[in-house]
Amino acid sequence: MIDVQQDVFPTEKLKIALAQCSAVDGNIEENVNRAYDMIEKAGKNNVDIIMFPEKYLTGYVPDIVKSNLTEHTIQLNDARIQKLRQACKKYAIWAIIGTPVKRGQEVFISSIIIDSSGEEVGVYDKSHLFQTEKEIFSTNNEQVIVTIKDWNVGMGICYDAGFPEHSRALAQNGCHVYMGSSLFSKGMGYKESRVWFPARALDNTIFTAMCNHVGKTGVWDACGHSGVWNPLGDNIVDGSPDEAELLIAELDPALLNQARKGEMMLADSRDINKEDYVIKTIVGN
Repeated sequence: MIDVQQDVFPTEKLKIALAQCSAVDGNIEENVNRAYDMIEKAGKNNVDIIMFPEKYLTGYVPDIVKSNLTEHTIQLNDARIQKLRQACKKYAIWAIIGTPVKRGQEVFISSIIIDSSGEEVGVYDKSHLFQTEKEIFSTNNEQVIVTIKDWNVGMGICYDAGFPEHSRALAQNGCHVYMGSSLFSKGMGYKESRVWFPARALDNTIFTAMCNHVGKTGVWDACGHSGVWNPLGDNIVDGSPDEAELLIAELDPALLNQARKGEMMLADSRDINKEDYVIKTIVGN
């Protein structure tokens, strides 16, 4: 059993946005322009942090990435996303940008993290790769928690949410909300999203959020339905199945307190092996 400080909660609400988008496959410039518009809209609604879908900047098309690793991947502090860094600074908002990232000779499915001053402060690489991703992409055991307004925001990417130990490791390190950039397709993908994210919320008595594509990306027909779940696993925001839209939710820390008074699974859980998941915390200003 671990020592979870169940009485340590944020002191104010956190406003999050999910940028449910339709990506143009292989067109980073156009996808950046669309993302800018979403960040602008979120900023005008006083959102604290906005999340985009998995591999949004290129579309979810591994063959495109493989065909040209220079043109169809992003490097850290890449000039092609300077417009997004400027948007975050202008509107004082954090952003989680889903994209393939190249570092050295390796390529990762990543979330680039931009803070409210427009600086790239970190990157999270997908921990659990789907079978079809393993030929191209690398992974590691480095996990990321971002601290914003006393909220600890844990990073996940799609398939990660299907492994309970992933969000559990973050929750054991103080995570209050688990945010997953995703690509879920119609059919089984939709079912997975509706099982995994509410389960991870209830498992850990934390908020969870998932941001999905809509429309076609590569061979996938995305199911939309980006969502937010409260710490008891109830869906509180549900996106359209086929429309690009900005979804906004205000997370109340009082719900964390209420949930943990009644549900003790986090407090009663065994400690996750520290070698399996190495946690890095990024503290916002």
